[in-house]
Amino acid sequence: MRQPIRLATLIAGMFFSVAAIAQSPASSVNPLIGSSNGGNTFPGAMLPFGMLAWSPETTRGKHNRTAAPGGYLHSATRIRGFSLTHLSGTGCAGASGDVPFMPVTAAVTTSPSADDDDSRYASDFSHADEHAEAGYYQVKLANGTDVQLSAAMHSGMAGFAFPAGKPANLLIRTSDSEVGSSAADVHVDRVHHTVTGSVTSGNFCGYLAKADQRSYYTLYFVARFDQPFTRSGSWHDADVQPGGSTADGGTSYADKGFPPLGKGSGAWVGFADGKTVHVRVGISYVSLANARANLKAEIPAGTTLAQVRQRAHDRWDKALGGIAIDGGSADQRSTFYTALYHVLMHPNVYSDVDGEYRGFDQQTHRLAPGQHAQYANFSGWDIYRSHLQLVTWLQPQTGSDIAQSLYHQAQQNRGEWDRWTHNSGGTHVMSGDPAAPALADIVAFGGHGFDLRGAYDSLRTAATAVTANDLSDDGCNVECVGQRPSLDQWLKLHYIASKSHAWGGAGETLEDASADFALSELARRVGDHAGQQRFLARAGYWRNLFNPNATPHGGYIQNRNADGSWPAFTPDTDDGFVEASAAVYLWMVPFDVHGLFDTLGGRAKATARLDAFFHDKDGHWALTKAGPLHAELDNEPSVATPWLYDYAGQPWKTQKAVRIVVDTIWKNAPDGIPGNDDLGEMSSWYVWAALGMYPEIPGRAELLLGSPLFPHAVVHGSGGDVVIDAPGASAAMPYVTALRVDGKPYDRPWLSPSLVEHGGRLQFELGNAPNTQWGSAVDNAPPSFPPPHA
Repeated sequence: MRQPIRLATLIAGMFFSVAAIAQSPASSVNPLIGSSNGGNTFPGAMLPFGMLAWSPETTRGKHNRTAAPGGYLHSATRIRGFSLTHLSGTGCAGASGDVPFMPVTAAVTTSPSADDDDSRYASDFSHADEHAEAGYYQVKLANGTDVQLSAAMHSGMAGFAFPAGKPANLLIRTSDSEVGSSAADVHVDRVHHTVTGSVTSGNFCGYLAKADQRSYYTLYFVARFDQPFTRSGSWHDADVQPGGSTADGGTSYADKGFPPLGKGSGAWVGFADGKTVHVRVGISYVSLANARANLKAEIPAGTTLAQVRQRAHDRWDKALGGIAIDGGSADQRSTFYTALYHVLMHPNVYSDVDGEYRGFDQQTHRLAPGQHAQYANFSGWDIYRSHLQLVTWLQPQTGSDIAQSLYHQAQQNRGEWDRWTHNSGGTHVMSGDPAAPALADIVAFGGHGFDLRGAYDSLRTAATAVTANDLSDDGCNVECVGQRPSLDQWLKLHYIASKSHAWGGAGETLEDASADFALSELARRVGDHAGQQRFLARAGYWRNLFNPNATPHGGYIQNRNADGSWPAFTPDTDDGFVEASAAVYLWMVPFDVHGLFDTLGGRAKATARLDAFFHDKDGHWALTKAGPLHAELDNEPSVATPWLYDYAGQPWKTQKAVRIVVDTIWKNAPDGIPGNDDLGEMSSWYVWAALGMYPEIPGRAELLLGSPLFPHAVVHGSGGDVVIDAPGASAAMPYVTALRVDGKPYDRPWLSPSLVEHGGRLQFELGNAPNTQWGSAVDNAPPSFPPPHA
């Protein structure tokens, strides 16, 4: 749970208005939510979409493994450094976590890179001595040092209050990114109280495949201190140089992709004991000169930590104020605003204050005309589902810049749109071609300030012209290098076969179908009528993997051999699928749900199968961890499924299922996120669910309805405000009994795109028992978009 603000913290931030905090959305944020239970979030300081994210790296006693992706594990109460960059909610072994700073109160006599079990140069801490809020982090370490961190966009400021009577040393572990580095350097300037350097890294999920055991970005940093150095030193691998001022050498990645023990380099600086030391740090992915310029522009000399903290709070308050909520409990408000906080952490600004950024071609580029920032860190397979829609609805310029950034990455990457980009490199992680739905989502929710025609033409080429990477097995399964793995099969067979260059044939087919539907929407937007019809027809290829005789109890979407035959099959299999079973993927045709229901034998039979999917054999709701035949609402393949009852004429079941998840799986506690947050995707699902609506169809702005969690909410959307009134909303009142839209009675369990495009007012009446008539008429069901002549 969030710890109360302690006296020491108040003194440190004496210029900070506590009264203002108590009345603001930012004050409801608890950054510790998601720091256990596999949420993989981090609690440190950053701005919305900030380049710099200063946060602790905890350890479980193995120096070449982070305790959790994201760097922080709530149960690992030992810290080995405070790194300048982080990703929130990732899987694999982590990423970024560059240039940890670590205060130590002992003499540096052995190499920190040789501290294999983190027993000497790390420190224990207690959560009772820790405080996290939006834009600020503080902890009192067991070694006696009190650490405070805050952030600007490309820079940050820290305070280290060392205890009296002990050595006051600060390690700068230049090479120790979360998954290692291939190069690093550091230089101590004792005259100007400055440390500069760089680290070259990458290696995201590199332990899974050789394709990603490589570096693809360099981070430069400059650290300016307000106290003189009384001593300094450096190290490389096991070699320690007291008095040294330079060092270089990365950790390398070793055969398995993890950094080997004992490798790396860095430096330390010392201060008079008992001193409180402040440091201002600027970073850049372009050059050391740009890091200096970023710092000077954002945190010039003379800036106090309290001022940086106040500005960070104000920035978060403004961003989170994009949605105003009234009512609900303190825990519900904290869970909601923390979810929105996690949504607004990624992607990250990658360009410097002068508009320069490092491209995928490793060359320096400048922003395009009209572009405000270049963004990086795009977990496409995750965030196309509901994250980018929310970001763009609240901040259309940000959405537009993300779209332009993705197009720039593709242009610099030989025309390939990578599905999971990290800084200036593509990692190829996950499956499908999420760039098309990502861009279509952005356009649908108000992001129009980018080169749509150029981006569409590029995506169209990638979807129709087979490349060598599309035919490569490099990186497979998890990191297949092609943008459209086995595109040749898609064009010839009209499905991806059981043996292919993709992670899984059936799952890849469904992802490609959604991508082609999104391409048809982009074609419509640019006036390419022939392209719209072509890609809409291709979206219907999912039907080629529906086997009506898959089981005695009904058909399923399953793997299919290239010769058209069906391999052995059971619904609990994950063969051919990504992070879920065939039972889960059956429902992943979000643009043609009516077509899917017809294939299953009609609405009544589809509803019966949904009931079996969402309930165990005893009739209890089975929404997570109930086995492979049931929903797993802690991961992306399942997140859209509860809303399908709106298509089935039983929207009250959507209302109940979504509310159970919101009320039980999500909470104001470290284990309050069910599984990887995936750069805010899962948190975006919660925000939508709490508002009582969801963007089911990739690339379109229809919103399927559940029921609001709060009595009143206002979304300051791209097209105008959306006011949501639901008097009496509570855990005991999950059912919609009536609805008015812009003052008129409304009997459909979905909203047209006009709400997103123009704003409006929703007035819900809620009850403790379902109204089985509201929204149940066949003609009132949400729309589907079947292929021509389906």
